[in-house]
Amino acid sequence: MRTRREIRARKALWDRIAYHGIGIGTAFFFLAPFAVMFFSSFRPNSDSGSPPIPPWPRSGMSFDAYRALDTFGAGIGQHMFNSLTVSIGTVLLTVAVSVLAGYGFSRYRFAFKNVLFVLIIATLMIPFQSILTPLFIILARLGLNNSLVGLMLVYVTLQLPFSVFMMRNAFDAVPKEIEEAARIDGARDLKLLVRVLLPLVMPGIATVSIFAFLNAWNEFFAALVLLSSNDNYTLPVLMTAVRAGRLGAINWGAVQAGVAVMVVPCLFVFLLLQRYYMRGLMAGAVK
Repeated sequence: MRTRREIRARKALWDRIAYHGIGIGTAFFFLAPFAVMFFSSFRPNSDSGSPPIPPWPRSGMSFDAYRALDTFGAGIGQHMFNSLTVSIGTVLLTVAVSVLAGYGFSRYRFAFKNVLFVLIIATLMIPFQSILTPLFIILARLGLNNSLVGLMLVYVTLQLPFSVFMMRNAFDAVPKEIEEAARIDGARDLKLLVRVLLPLVMPGIATVSIFAFLNAWNEFFAALVLLSSNDNYTLPVLMTAVRAGRLGAINWGAVQAGVAVMVVPCLFVFLLLQRYYMRGLMAGAVK
């Protein structure tokens, strides 16, 4: 007969097998579309229209899809540069403004503070498509129409309500005793914010950065309306040309290559900031 110790060990073994099996199955379920897309982008032109299963190239790997993608618009390099410029600028401006605004709403007292905060949050209920026409007119009068800077400012404006909400909650979660101890040691507002509080609210900054980057990188409608020059188009706008092709034909290889190009930076940014999200709060508390 088996002892209780053997039964517990056997049960623990099966629990580990089930746990890891479910984890591997879930990971495969989510990663399979990315693998199919990535391998399909290396098919030659002759295989680009064939079924995606099996995903690997049948007649060897080829860069035909990426070379075809570079023939659309001003070239994949130019459109990727446009998207990176707009996305990185949106992240930097959004983080800078939301950190200062969140710190102000969390730590300072001023007239109509709660009313102003509610008004900022209420703008989340307004579909941004409904205000594109006024934004277009404002950018035209400022001379920022059909420019990456103007598009960047629009993205920052659309992202700020959520970002301010996140950063105010992040600062509210920091005990005020830490701030009071830093003030006793001689730290003032800006020094206190940069050296003491920023490491503690790093999870909120990482969250704001991820959302700002993904929204700016993947946004299509505002870029299509506010940009009119082919050299200024971002990657989502370029993908519509790849999708339509010439005379209505669809270049599936170029579509897969474009999707691969668009997915890689998103995964990189998410994985990079996820590490800081996990370790930011503890590192700040130790410092």
